[in-house]
Amino acid sequence: MPRIIVTTDASLLRNDAPVLLDEEVHSVHLSTGHAATQLVERLAWAVSDAEAAERARLDQHSSPLARPLTPGSGARHGAALPVAV
Repeated sequence: MPRIIVTTDASLLRNDAPVLLDEEVHSVHLSTGHAATQLVERLAWAVSDAEAAERARLDQHSSPLARPLTPGSGARHGAALPVAV
């Protein structure tokens, strides 16, 4: 049967891409304006969720806290980190 599948870009996530929509479709889903609108609405939600997941993953990788400290990255090698009291 025909399917609509929306996933994130697996190359951005570097692991199994989450499936945000996996729906079997039939011509009846496009047979009336109401049915077509509902299908497009579900598709829009899934695309929006996929974009948000990709943005969150990219933001996590671009955050300085998400990257390991390495010599020359701005941190003094072997320096003690301040401790909050």
